[in-house]
Formats: sequence, structure tokens, C-alpha cells
Amino acid sequence: MSSVPASADVGVIGAGIVGLATARALRQRGATVTVYERGVPGAGQSGGESRVFRHAHDDPRLVAAARDSRTIWDTWADELGIETVSPDGALTIGPDVDAKLALLRDVDGIGAREVDADELAQLLPLLGPFDGPAFLDPRGGSIRTTATIEALAAELATTLVHDEVLQVRQVSGGRAEVRTGGRTVVHDHVVVCAGRGTPAIARSVGIELPVKQSTHVRYTFEPAGRPPSRAACLQDGSGVFGETGIYAAPGPDHATYAVGLSDTAGVRDDGTIIDGDALADLAARAARYVARALPGLRADPVGVRHCWVTELPWSSDGVAAWSQPGLTLVAGHNLFKLAPWLGGLLAANALGDGLDERLQPESRLGAAPEGQG
Repeated sequence: MSSVPASADVGVIGAGIVGLATARALRQRGATVTVYERGVPGAGQSGGESRVFRHAHDDPRLVAAARDSRTIWDTWADELGIETVSPDGALTIGPDVDAKLALLRDVDGIGAREVDADELAQLLPLLGPFDGPAFLDPRGGSIRTTATIEALAAELATTLVHDEVLQVRQVSGGRAEVRTGGRTVVHDHVVVCAGRGTPAIARSVGIELPVKQSTHVRYTFEPAGRPPSRAACLQDGSGVFGETGIYAAPGPDHATYAVGLSDTAGVRDDGTIIDGDALADLAARAARYVARALPGLRADPVGVRHCWVTELPWSSDGVAAWSQPGLTLVAGHNLFKLAPWLGGLLAANALGDGLDERLQPESRLGAAPEGQG
């Protein structure tokens, strides 16, 4: 029998990183919480061994939010007793280095700086020779996704309901009702952090979220020799190695390195992939990139991760929340790095403090300021 109470102040739908972060923040503020998850916590859009933590964004507000989130990641590390973000740093190479670096320098506490070819080779010895523009985000690094999800899920184990949410509806008194396969519960507030499933829940309560869905792929490779002592995360927009939208991050102990493309495969409204060859083509491009750009890795991948992408129209880094009495829904892409910060704001809103104006859809958080880009 589950020890989850029959009712709770707040229901959180989705036990990915944003849902778990929200539930943790709610508990720290003294609220009772129920987290609804039909599968394994963190196995959806939060899945995989690593994510890039970076401060670089087009929107200065999001740069500052990432800085604040990074501080909370450190707090989590102390409280959970794990490494949450590696100390490897994050590298950006390519023609947009100057513009991104200028934004980072405008926000205190980040310390990003240019690096030359020699230092670049020390920071990422897996990378082939590169003598173009580059900068280091020293507080960036590889998020230990699996370890973090496992630690949060263990801490919140008594709040978890492993069941599928069939319906959410607003009821009298400014509350919301959740119906799952095996229960019906009314909460003072419900926060929906269901990733790809969020638009359907929103539609059931009369909200059309402007979310574009697609899917992408990233491969994991092993070093060709002994794992390096340091392997920074990478964003490559240079085109020097044949691609302009590469992201990559090391796994624990630098024993693996995950590489993916920003390009995605389009999907229909029902979730089916439009081009049946698209994911295979993206995977092949990632493998060819590794052969050209990362000679320190073995050519054959040892792992793969396919994942849904849920983007808002104003930016691939956009994030927003839609709030009504008793109900809040959050949507966006590249949210893992922001989860500790975002969870705190969602918890505050659920407990009556109001939605932070930066998260309101009309704020278009993540969009480049007018005249830029």
C-alpha cells in the first residue's frame, strides 16, 4: 500500500527534473505534496547521463536566471551529498563568441573569458585542432542528471503516485481535481510539469499552449585512450567541423562523452515522426561530426538517447508558465539547468505568492532583445 496521503496541498504532475524540483521546494516551504508520475522518475525528457549547464543565452534575464540556478545546484550538492554539476566548465566556439561573451560579462558572478587554442586543447583534449574564437564559462559543466534525479526521487519517495493522470479540472473554491487510473484527489493547486504531455492537459482546461514538438538524438562515445582528467562541455557553432549546432557533455569520470545536434526531427500532432529516416540521419551526422571534430573519441557510439523537444515560438531556450486559479502549467525546452530556480518560482506561485513576471508568457523569457540577433 502507498503511504502517499489521500489529499495534499499541492499536486505536481510529472517527476522529471522540473517536477521534482518543484515538489522539493514545496516541501521545504512546509506544504504537503503529491507527485504523479506514470513511469520511472526522470525517464522522459529528463533522461540521460548528462546535460550541459551553461550561462550563455540570448536573453540577459535568462543569463541571470541561470546564474541564480547554478547557486542552487551547489546548495543541492551539499544537501543531497552528491556532485550535481561537474567542475569541467563549458566551452563555446564559433562566430557568435563575442556577442555571447558580452552578455555574460554584463551579469555578475559568471566570470566567462576568452581562451586561445592552447588553453582550449587543455580544457577539451578530445577536440581536434581549433584556432577560432572561443570562450570558457568556468561555472558551467556537466549536470549529473542520473545521480540528481535518483537523489531527488529518493528524498520524495513518499510523495510519489505511480499512475497515469487522465484528467485535471478546475473545481469550486479555486482548486483543482486530478483523476488518475486509481484515484481522484482535489488539491489547493496543481502544477503541471509533464513535458510533452503538458499541452494536452492544458487543452483539457481550455488553454492552448504554443508548443512546437519534435524529437532529437544524441550519441554517447568512449575516449579512444584513457579518460582525460578534464573534458569541458562544448557548444560548437563554428561550422569548421561540418556542423553549426553541436552540444556535448562528459559523463561521470569522463568515461563517456555525449554529442548531439540542435537539429530535430519534425513530428505530427499525434506524435508520429514525419520523416521516418530523420532520426537515423541525425544520428549519422553526429557520428560524422565526432570523426571530424573529436579524434579523442572512439568512432563507434556506445549509447544513444532519443528525446522529445518542446519549444516555445520565441526561442529554443524559451520558458513560460500559464497560471489560473488552482492550476499552473509550465512549458519550454532546455529546462534542466534552470530546474532548481524554476521549481522555486513554481512552488511560490502554487502557495499564493503570485507568478514571477519573468515566467508570464507575455514576458517571452529567453527571447533576444529587440535589435539583437
